[in-house]
Amino acid sequence: MNSRRQLGEFLQTRRSQLRPEDVGVATYGDRRRVSGLRREELALLAGVSASYYSRLEQGQAPNASPDVLDALARALRLDDAERRHLHELAAAGRRRGTVRRAAPERVSPATRQLVAVLGDVPVLVLGRRGDVLTWNTPGHALYAGHLALESPDTPRQRPNMARLVFLDAHTRDLYADWPAKARGVVATLRMASGRHPDDPLLTALVGELTVKSPEFATMWADHRVKTGGDTVYEMRHPLVGAMRVTQQTLWTTDHQSVVVATTEPGSPSHAAMTLLVHSVLTGQASRRTRITS
Repeated sequence: MNSRRQLGEFLQTRRSQLRPEDVGVATYGDRRRVSGLRREELALLAGVSASYYSRLEQGQAPNASPDVLDALARALRLDDAERRHLHELAAAGRRRGTVRRAAPERVSPATRQLVAVLGDVPVLVLGRRGDVLTWNTPGHALYAGHLALESPDTPRQRPNMARLVFLDAHTRDLYADWPAKARGVVATLRMASGRHPDDPLLTALVGELTVKSPEFATMWADHRVKTGGDTVYEMRHPLVGAMRVTQQTLWTTDHQSVVVATTEPGSPSHAAMTLLVHSVLTGQASRRTRITS
């Protein structure tokens, strides 16, 4: 991916989403031909020259200092995730190196221990592109029971969360508010693109989804970013029905995310989740007994 172009597009998108009245810019009733702030208005708010800011949006000013980026972040009213993304895009634009195919991602022993300790709580571990690196049996049953349990074990066969959300009918039906889930997936993928701009597999994934899903293409152009945290989803599981699930995302040191799904104790959602976990674990135990007998 072209980091300088991404930087310019990110700045332009955020600028177009700021209204003059949001930042105290007087318009004096004039007719505006652009949505949001003009380039010179944002440059004035950030304390940089209009010509320099224009070059930055056009990808022609690769050496923006951290102070300038922070000033732009304040003027654009970026949150912490968006500020980090802005700095990562700028840093990537300054780097020049050969593009190398990344080695297959692996789950560390410590992360596997964490997944094992969580036991009957649904867990999955996602790589930097959203590939499912591993999941426990409850996690598999909750998110992708229609796929083979062992599918993450082979790098070339690993399910990818973005592909599932946008191209898989089962996953689309799983979320009552599918657009909210889809926007979250795109925002996480956009953050990864700033952190790993030279990853050819990530570039290929974005290209594939852009071609195959007009919805992805529209959301990708919005340049939203997200770093995880807690999100509540209304899920409609084909085996146990409706559940209100809290999805918590924990990040490892190598940019893998551990996704943990929980429900409120004592709630109907908790009862449904308990039923789902019990049924899949019991079924798994029965299969093992038949195999060994």
